[in-house]
Amino acid sequence: MKVVRTRGECAQARAELGLGTTVGFVPTMGYLHEGHLSLVRRAKTECAAAVASIFVNPTQFGPTEDLSTYPRDLDGDLAVLEEAGCDVAWLPEVADIYPPGFSTFVDVEGVTTVLEGARRPGHFRGVATVVAILLNVVRPTRAYFGQKDAQQTVVLRRMIEDLALGVDMVVAPTVREPDGLAMSSRNSYLDPAQRAAAVVLHRALQATRTAYAGGERDADRLRTAMTEVIAGEPLAEPDYVSVADPRDLTELTVVDPAVGALTSLAVRIGRTRLIDNELLF
Repeated sequence: MKVVRTRGECAQARAELGLGTTVGFVPTMGYLHEGHLSLVRRAKTECAAAVASIFVNPTQFGPTEDLSTYPRDLDGDLAVLEEAGCDVAWLPEVADIYPPGFSTFVDVEGVTTVLEGARRPGHFRGVATVVAILLNVVRPTRAYFGQKDAQQTVVLRRMIEDLALGVDMVVAPTVREPDGLAMSSRNSYLDPAQRAAAVVLHRALQATRTAYAGGERDADRLRTAMTEVIAGEPLAEPDYVSVADPRDLTELTVVDPAVGALTSLAVRIGRTRLIDNELLF
């Protein structure tokens, strides 16, 4: 595995792979878990080469969020990337992504104003900007993302289509722990009691799925199914529950089975804010 650090080194490594080579790209913020690695392995399986980036992007963190304490383990990340078959690992510094005088940002309108976007102003501006930069340097054939960050996938798909970036976007299913908790780097913040309580997110989504499978189509009743499960966990403090159109994230009144719905939620367990989602179809 080749390790590169600057835009120039990454562009050179991409050129060495050959312009006709299919390249799968997995952008990450590091502290890698099986969810990330499953994307790398899939990229390697579906493409001739796999490239991954590790960059904790400051522009997507708010002033009170956990940028300074976000978990990091660069040596461990490089070891598991190599084991997963990654061909190139790009580890840029902040000054390389955002050099002095940087003043261009990507704003995706509409789908960034709800859910996570409503609660984390500027978050998706930072996400869209950094992903646009990464894609323009790596120039992959396909870019791989996890369904766990559902709104992010909607935002980035819109950006890729609107800006004609020429990248096929692949969204892979959420990878979960055996008890159903969605894998996340932030799970490392949880103490044992909080870790046990965190399963409530998955249980809430499953309650909604069960209601939907039983014929429930009223979106308010589906939201209530999630809310009631969360209320039963003393350590859980809900931020939002949502039953939205999976295409544009507008909240639904009734779920049309021909379109389905994205059920999602954000919950605080102690000081840790966790998100999860599931598609109903």
